[in-house]
Amino acid sequence: MSTPYFRFRSFGPFLLAAFMLALGGCTSMQSTSESRAWADAEQMIVVVTPDWNAPNGELRRYERAGRSEAWRQVGEAAPVTVGRAGSAWGIGLHPAQPSGPQKREGDGRAPAGVFALGTAFGYANGVATALPYRAMSGSDYCIDVPASPLYNRIVDAREVGENAVAGSTEPMRRDLHANGDQRYRLGFVIEHNPNAQPGAGSCIFAHLWKAPGEPTAGCTAMADGVMEQLAGWLDPRRRPVFVLLPQSEYRRLHLNWTLP
Repeated sequence: MSTPYFRFRSFGPFLLAAFMLALGGCTSMQSTSESRAWADAEQMIVVVTPDWNAPNGELRRYERAGRSEAWRQVGEAAPVTVGRAGSAWGIGLHPAQPSGPQKREGDGRAPAGVFALGTAFGYANGVATALPYRAMSGSDYCIDVPASPLYNRIVDAREVGENAVAGSTEPMRRDLHANGDQRYRLGFVIEHNPNAQPGAGSCIFAHLWKAPGEPTAGCTAMADGVMEQLAGWLDPRRRPVFVLLPQSEYRRLHLNWTLP
């Protein structure tokens, strides 16, 4: 939005600011919501949980034609599970929040906030998605060791060396390393802690659940059909984001954060 320039000879900057606020702030300066990092998002995945400690929630998909348009729900709400200990503020596109639990490595909580989406991944050589896709091999790991220089990255042991993945508990081919586990057969990266702050949490994905209602170590899990719908719907050209919030925080923030 362009900002008209006004010169008031007899008003100081504080009176000018008050004048702008009196007009609602919409005629001459950007609103807080319009300046958000996700202001141009045209696709939004929203997960709302009952409270900070709830291991379950509901997922909804929304889309719009542009920042000035209203969000429109796509399809039906779907049940999901999150961290076994609930959720906590993560590090993403949203401003830091001083109150409420903060995500830490190994706390069993899913990161709350607004996040960009990363690469889709899975066991197959290719899937029906417009997201960038990486087929996982038996040597691919996500590094969840805070002291590692590769922390919060998916790496191939054939490229970085076996010692570099030592201690990681996140093999990306769980079917090969964890008795046929299918949870990572299809998923995508939720860009929590993109700068890899040590100990702030790592390897956060949306993926398939092991069984209906079974919580995770910090990811968001869902039924196969729900994930397949998401993968087919998401389009990086529409700047999709992922939102996870407890119900009370969603009510508090949805207007200011321009949420559906």
